[in-house]
Amino acid sequence: MAHPMEVQVAALCDFAADYGGKLCVVGVFDTVVAPSFPIKRAHCYIALRILFRDDDRGRHLLKFSLIDEDGCNLLPKLGGEMNVALPDHLFFLSTNVCLNLQGIEFKRPGQYSIDISVDDKMIARIPLQVVLLQPPPALA
Repeated sequence: MAHPMEVQVAALCDFAADYGGKLCVVGVFDTVVAPSFPIKRAHCYIALRILFRDDDRGRHLLKFSLIDEDGCNLLPKLGGEMNVALPDHLFFLSTNVCLNLQGIEFKRPGQYSIDISVDDKMIARIPLQVVLLQPPPALA
């Protein structure tokens, strides 16, 4: 029975790194609170861990998109080709991808998503909401 590649982790976070095959993730979030718009986020990371099996051998195209409510991609072309070569003595192989996003600008509040695809097939979607900071209620 064929097993498709499996996404074990897909997260938006403050920092991510691969240390000897271990995915280290700090500060996972799904909400950006802004005092006003537009707002620019200095940096954040996409942390991704994919498990490959025997049927996944070969070349694959990995692509990342940041989609707004209108369906537009706010990122430049991000991704690349990966060549999956599973050694004969392993049952599966996992790989970590840590992508540093810098200077992302949100022009307005709304719902966004980070879509991750392999060979033009979506394998993960990370939801993101960008909201306006609400002032505290007035004291009576």
